Amino acid sequence: MGIFSRTRDIIAANVTDLLDKAEDPSKMIRMIIMEMEETLVEVRASAARTIADQKEMRRQITKLDRVQDSWVEKAELALSKSREDLAKAALFEKQKAADLADQLKTEIEVLDDALRASEADIAKLQNKLREARTRQNAIMTRMESAQNRTRMREMYAGPKVDEAFSRFDVLERHADLAEGEADALSLGAGPKSLDDEIAELRNADKVDAELEALKASLARRTNGGDAKQEG
Repeated sequence: MGIFSRTRDIIAANVTDLLDKAEDPSKMIRMIIMEMEETLVEVRASAARTIADQKEMRRQITKLDRVQDSWVEKAELALSKSREDLAKAALFEKQKAADLADQLKTEIEVLDDALRASEADIAKLQNKLREARTRQNAIMTRMESAQNRTRMREMYAGPKVDEAFSRFDVLERHADLAEGEADALSLGAGPKSLDDEIAELRNADKVDAELEALKASLARRTNGGDAKQEG
């Protein structure tokens, strides 16, 4: 069963209220759009039939105009032959054609009013359909955003993340072991080479020289202080 019963229901409908009352807004908006599209097709088809009827009526009026002209010619011919009775009868037939043409013109005017009403309804239906599609896009965007947030939360707080970090811990432990093995290779190394011992002597000389220089500097500062106190 449709949401709307007729075109006027759609035009007067408040899409927001319908969605607020719906248990499943996304499903409701799809149903609303589908029914609006179907109604729009029906209204346009009705308008097309109205236009076709008007064209047919105008063709009939054109034919009736020719019929009237024909009866006028026949009436003139009858009069020229002094047959007034036939001329009068011809004019009666002309009047019948004229009355029928007037009736068709009145019907065309009625159809014109109906067509203008259909045109207004189509415009209003299109506006409602645009409104519904805009709401649908907004709902879909909100749902997509909510789903993305849910996936992000699951990604950050889910077991897969914990499992990944536990694997990082294992890899770091392997790296520690590899570095430990490399450091262990230098432990218990053999006796120092001659170059190493000479280098250590040179370093020792440098340290001794720096130590002596430091002592001399300290002595000068101390002696300088004593001399100032005696003065």
